[in-house]
Amino acid sequence: MNAVLALRIVPPSGPLNGYVELPGSKSITNRALLLAALSEGVSHLTGALKSDDTLYMAAALRLLGVGIEEPTATSFVVTGSGRLAVSSEPLFLGNAGTAVRFLTAVAPYVPGEVVLNGDQHMQKRPIAPLVTALSSLGVEISAPTGCPPVTVQGKGHLSGGRVTIDAGLSSQYVSAVLMAAGRADAPVDVVLQGSGLDARGYVDLTVAAMKAFGGNVEQDGPMSWRVLPAPYRATDFRIEPDASAATYLWAAAVLTGGKIDIGLAPEAFSQPDAKAYEMIAQFPHMPAQIDGSQMQDAVPTLAVLAAFNATPVRFVGIHNLRVKECDRISAVSTELNRIRAGLAREEGDDLIVNGDPSLVGQSLPTRIETYSDHRIAMAFALAGLKISGITILNPACVGKTYPGYWDALRSLGVTLEG
Repeated sequence: MNAVLALRIVPPSGPLNGYVELPGSKSITNRALLLAALSEGVSHLTGALKSDDTLYMAAALRLLGVGIEEPTATSFVVTGSGRLAVSSEPLFLGNAGTAVRFLTAVAPYVPGEVVLNGDQHMQKRPIAPLVTALSSLGVEISAPTGCPPVTVQGKGHLSGGRVTIDAGLSSQYVSAVLMAAGRADAPVDVVLQGSGLDARGYVDLTVAAMKAFGGNVEQDGPMSWRVLPAPYRATDFRIEPDASAATYLWAAAVLTGGKIDIGLAPEAFSQPDAKAYEMIAQFPHMPAQIDGSQMQDAVPTLAVLAAFNATPVRFVGIHNLRVKECDRISAVSTELNRIRAGLAREEGDDLIVNGDPSLVGQSLPTRIETYSDHRIAMAFALAGLKISGITILNPACVGKTYPGYWDALRSLGVTLEG
């Protein structure tokens, strides 16, 4: 796939029907890898995702002295000692946001210097709020640009105390501190700065994973958590399928009038992106306004689907999308307008998609720039199911979270040329 520079989607002649086995959740896999690494003993992680993001996490943990084996394509066996070792080299984490933020928070447990870095995209993604939070707990840490690279002078432990976090840009800062706090010397009170938390569901995932590994964490109020020191315990942990990946298949089914079985009902997911199903199921009469704050990774899927909706859709609560793998608000608007001028526009941090059912069946040759962003590639492939001439550039970028995406479409009968 790496040699393929572009893929043209050939609209299928009929409904897409069939069964697709989803990859494991990226969000849960990286949380489980980290918690297993901080545990003493052997943990078996099954249903795991093997993608760029999770393999970067696994590779970094190995450099920190954690034993990680991969007996199957969907499992990790993690052997932890409860301690982290000094790495012989910087930790390179590509553009894996969860990996760089989670590992930054546990770097104080390394008895020495830790340097965390990523690719040119990661070096534009903000980490200053996490640096500030860790500094308040006595961690010697620096990130001169406010983005990676980050340098931590680890002391082998983390002091307890109260930490206030500005999570306005990412809930991952909160998740990172919570998981690290489980091994602290004393209780840690984590308090949010501001009035709310976008993507709160991902913090709930973190709390659930911590408890599965023996962590002692409780929500202390609507904007605060209390973590008591408790050694993480190695465990056997089953990772549920990826809800963000499911959104593409749910959308493909409604767009083509088909039925795609992914083996799990929408309401059975614990991940917040599964809430997108409620919006997808209303197509072609999606709501006039969709709040994307609690299902951010599903917004590109919903926006491309909205291009075929009977009426316009305004997406609100999505300002955080500007600091994802790319500026997703701008990217989605730009690429929809590349398909047809006037199809979308930005108003502040809102995105308005002017639904037009007449797009179905048209030939609108368009080369979609993906900005090295897996979600842009996967979402805009959906447009190619109903419009002739849609070509996805750099299709291999889906390897970040869903390496088998193109094979999944082929298995449903979609022809891809490239």
